[in-house]
Formats: sequence, C-alpha cells, structure tokens
Amino acid sequence: MKFLITGGAGFLGTALSNRLARQGHIVRVLDDVSTGDPNKLVPEVHFTRGDINDRPTLWTLLQDVDCIYHLAARVSVPESILFPRDYNTVNVGGTVTLMEAARDAGIGRVVLISSGAVYGDQELTPFKETSQPQPRSPYAVSKLASEYYIRTIGALSGIEAVCLRVFNAYGPGQRIPASHPPIIPDFLKQAIKNGTLVIHGDGNQTRDYVYIDDVVNAMVSAATAADVDQQVINVGSGIETSVRELARLVVEVTGKKPEEVYNPRVSGGVSRMCADIGLAEEKLNYLPLISLDMGTRLTLERDPQFKA
Repeated sequence: MKFLITGGAGFLGTALSNRLARQGHIVRVLDDVSTGDPNKLVPEVHFTRGDINDRPTLWTLLQDVDCIYHLAARVSVPESILFPRDYNTVNVGGTVTLMEAARDAGIGRVVLISSGAVYGDQELTPFKETSQPQPRSPYAVSKLASEYYIRTIGALSGIEAVCLRVFNAYGPGQRIPASHPPIIPDFLKQAIKNGTLVIHGDGNQTRDYVYIDDVVNAMVSAATAADVDQQVINVGSGIETSVRELARLVVEVTGKKPEEVYNPRVSGGVSRMCADIGLAEEKLNYLPLISLDMGTRLTLERDPQFKA
C-alpha cells in the first residue's frame, strides 16, 4: 500500500512510518520539523519538509496514495491555552485543508490520530466512545473539531474516515521539551540524575499510559480494518494509573531516590483518564501487550537520551 503520513517525523509518526516502511509499504511523510526529527526515519521513508496547510505540496504527495494517517498537529495542552489561535490554524485548519486535498485526489481512507483529551472530566471511568466529550483546553477542542471535520467531509466525499483517540502514549524517542514535558520521560530523566519529580496537584489524578508499540499496532490495523468508517475508537491500555503511582514506579525502575515536589494543578488538566478499549478489541483486533512497568523499563533501556 501507499501511505501519506502527516506529522510523520514526530514521536508517534516516526514509529508508524518506520514500521510501515519496514513492512514493505511505500511511505511518504510530510512534516514541518517544528518538533519532529526526520533523521530518525529509516531510509526507505520518502520525507518532505512542508506545512499541512500547503495545498500544492499536499496535492503532489497524495498522488496514488491509498490511505492517509493524519498526525500533524500541535499537541501541548498548556501551550494551547496560551496560543489558541495557532492551535486552531494548525490542528483544525490543517485538517480541513488535508480533507479538501484528499477529496480532490480520490483518497480511499483517512485515519485521524485524535486524543483522549477530548473527553475532559467524566463522572465514570473507563471512558466509552459514546461518552459526551467535555474538552477543557483549546488543544482538546481542536482535536474534537478535527474529528467532526474528518467524518463529515469524509461522508460527503466518499472517503472512509476513522478517528483513533490515543491516550497517554510514551516510549523511546519521545522529546522532553523544557516547557511542558511529557511526564514519563521527564520523570525518568529527573530520576536518573537524582533530580526532582514535579507533581502538579495532589498526585491522585490518573492517566491511561499506553506504550508506543501498542499504539502503532492499532494505527496499522486501522488502515485496512473492516467496518470502521465513521468510527471513533479509543486506543489506550485500559488501566488507570495515578501520578503518585507512576512516581513510585519510576523510583523502582531507576533505583534512584529523586525528591518529589508538589506544585499547583495545571490549568486545562483533567482529574481522571482511562480508556474503554472494547471497541478497539472488536474492530482493530487490538490487544495492548506492554505493561506500564515493562514499557517504562524498555523506554529507559532503549532511549539514548537516558544513557549516562
């Protein structure tokens, strides 16, 4: 098959691009390199540096493509609160631009990588796809809007549209930006140098952490699965873990004794997150294989940024 992967040089995109290329598929990647690193892509991947809103570039890359994976997005909740217009331009505007191009190029299927953040705070966990979204940040709003655009334009244009709501993905290769770093690589980095684990709020807030290889398994399945048009599907571990529990695990895995510091809760965050993965099991034959303990150890072992 021939794929276009937008945002294909980012954390999730790189893992997906390399997996598909190694399987013998033709993989084209479009990425503006604002956070991605094309040097991590295998040589078989055809990389183009460009913007998701660049219509001529999209048109060129979409020729003879069977399926699009749409990952191009800005992804920081705190940053989105500061720059909501930018998030709308890239995440929402970019999705509309892509779907217009996909319609004109006659693409058969588009798989959007959405986020569990669209659920916001819910009364019950795990979150089912039928739960009413209650987004608490511009980032979450932009992802929910993208889902509606993908499905609506897809239905009007004869394009099969699949939305995967990925929860807290982690694993080797995840960037640790100075501002708003992802929690697992940040905790690992701090722990191995006996630094400080910064916990926002009381630490009882929960997340559903899912290892990168499991996420890629779901994404690969979504390209060819039957009866998934117009579906929204959760991709997570199905296990709820508090930040306090995660901190204890990181201490155990690293064998270090970092200090724990509690700061005020971050705006836009949610209290609990956990995915109901029953639909993914049914539609994508999805089964998460890597536990949080194992995944954290693999991340520590395989990621060069944690080497002494």
